Amino acid sequence: MLELSAGRRRWLLFVSLVAVSIVVATMSALYTSLPDIAVAIGATQAELTWIVDSYTLALAALVLTAGALGDRFGRRATLIVGMALFTVSSALPLWLDSPTWLIALRAVAGLGAAFVMPSTLSLLTASFPADRRGMAVGMWAGFAGIGGIVGLVGSGLMLQVWSWKSIFLVYSVIGLLVLLAAFTIGESVAARHGRPDVAGAIFSALAVGGVVFWLIEGAQTGFGEPFVVVALVVAVVSLVAFIGVELRASDPLLDVRYFRRRGFSTGSVSVAMQFLVIFGLFLLIVQYLQLVQGYDALGASMALAPMVVPVMVLSVIAPRITDVVGLRVVSVAGVGGIAVGMLLLSRLTVDSGYWDVLWPLCIAAAGLGLSTAPATSAIVSDIPADEQGVAAAVNDAMREIGAAIGIAIGGSILAGRYASDIVEVLPGVPEAGRPAVEGSFAGAIEFGNAAGPAARPIVDAAAEIFAAGISDSLVALGLVAAGAAVLLLFVAPGRGYVPQGDVPMGDDRQGDDRQGDVPRGDGQEGDVQRSGADTGAGADASVDSAPSQL
Repeated sequence: MLELSAGRRRWLLFVSLVAVSIVVATMSALYTSLPDIAVAIGATQAELTWIVDSYTLALAALVLTAGALGDRFGRRATLIVGMALFTVSSALPLWLDSPTWLIALRAVAGLGAAFVMPSTLSLLTASFPADRRGMAVGMWAGFAGIGGIVGLVGSGLMLQVWSWKSIFLVYSVIGLLVLLAAFTIGESVAARHGRPDVAGAIFSALAVGGVVFWLIEGAQTGFGEPFVVVALVVAVVSLVAFIGVELRASDPLLDVRYFRRRGFSTGSVSVAMQFLVIFGLFLLIVQYLQLVQGYDALGASMALAPMVVPVMVLSVIAPRITDVVGLRVVSVAGVGGIAVGMLLLSRLTVDSGYWDVLWPLCIAAAGLGLSTAPATSAIVSDIPADEQGVAAAVNDAMREIGAAIGIAIGGSILAGRYASDIVEVLPGVPEAGRPAVEGSFAGAIEFGNAAGPAARPIVDAAAEIFAAGISDSLVALGLVAAGAAVLLLFVAPGRGYVPQGDVPMGDDRQGDDRQGDVPRGDGQEGDVQRSGADTGAGADASVDSAPSQL
C-alpha cells in the first residue's frame, strides 16, 4: 500500500475525484450544444454523431491497455500523461473548429481519458487502508456516476453565457489545474515487469473498439451496412483471439479467468447495466424535455440536477450497507431500482408535467447510487494489488461499453418508431416540408415554425409519435435492467463472500515466476518508500510487489 499521511490521502482523493468528474462530464457536455455546433461549423448529422462518439470509442478501446501501462510505468505518470492529452485536445477546438478537427481532437481527449480513469481509481485503492478504502472507492464511483449529470448542467449554464466554445475553454482550464496538481501526489508502480503483452493489447483494442464502433455506426446508418457488419466480425474474431492469447500468456494483459470470481463478474455485469440504462436515459430524457416539453438547454439540464443528491449520498454509504447485507442484495436492489425508474418514466406523454419526470428519475438515481460503488469495489477487490490498474480499466471499459449499448438501444428504438409511424402523417404535409417532417421530430418543429398555425396539427401528431418512441425505448431499457437484476439475484455472492484480491491466478499461469514482496523502507513487506526527491513532488510513493502485464 502507498503510505501517505491522512492529509495527503485527502488531497489525492480530491485530485482523483475532480479528474474523473471532468473526463466523465465531457462525455455528456456536448449533448445540449450540438445544435449550436451544427450551425456554427456546418457539421452534418453524421459528423455531429462522431464529434460526440469519437471520445467514447477511443476511451473504450484503449482503457484496458492504459490501465496496464499504469501498473507497469506508474499510475501517477499515466494520470499526468492522460491529463496532458485531455487538456491540450480540449483547448485546441478554440482555434481548430472544423468538423474534421473536432472529431480528431475528441478522439485524442478520449485517449487521455483512457489514461485518467483507471489511474485515479488504482491510486486510491493503493493509497487507502482497508478500513477507509470502501469510502474512497464509493466517492470515486459516485463522482463518476454524477459526472454525466454535471456535464449536462454545466454545459447548459455555459451556453447561457457564451458560445459552445466555452465548454472546451472551461474543461481545458480545469484540466490544466488537475494536471499541475497531479505532480504533487505520490507514485505507485509494480516492482517487477513481465513480458509486455502486445498481442493482448492489440486484440483488446480491436475487440472493444470494434463492438463500440458497430453499435455507434449501426445505430446511425443501419446494422446491415457492409462496413458495420465488418466491424462486428472484427470485434468477435478479436475477442476470441484475445481470450486465446490471455489464456496462454505468462503475463497476460488481463487474465480472463478472473471472470470466474463471482465478485469480479458480478461487479462487471452490474456496472455495464448501470451505464447502459443511465446513458440511454440521458439521450432520451434530454430530447423529451427539449423537444416535447419545450425546455431550453439550461432548463433541461437543471431538470436532471436533482439526480445528483441520491447518487452521491447512497454512493458514500453503500459500501457500509454492503458490509451488512452483502453484494447480492445491494446489486439486485440497485439495478432493480433503476429498472423501476425506467418503467415509470415510460408512462410520460406530451401532457406530462415535471413532477412526472422528477420522482422516477430520483428512483433511478437512488438505484444507481446504491449499486455503483459496491460494483466497482467488487471488481477491484477481486484482483491482486499489482493489477489494480487493469482492474480499474475493466471497470471503466464495462462502463463505456454499457453506455454505447444503451445509447444504441435507445436511439435505434426511438428512430425506428418515429420513422414507421410518421408515414401516416405525411399525406397531410406539403411536398416541400415532407423531408424535414419525415427526417426527425426536430425537423417537424422547424417546419411548424416556418409554416405557422396551419401546421400545428402536423407538429402535434409528430410530437405524439416521438413521445411514444421515447416510451418504447424506456420500456426496453427498463426490461434490460430488470433482466440484469434477475441474473444478479442468482450469480451475485451473498454476505459470506470473501474477496479474492490476495489470491492471484498464478497457479493457472504458464511460466509464472513471481517472487515475494519487495521489502519496504521500514523493514516490513510491501511497498518501497521513496523520498520527495525520488518522486519529484515531495510525496510518498510506492512500488507494488508483483509484475504488471504490459
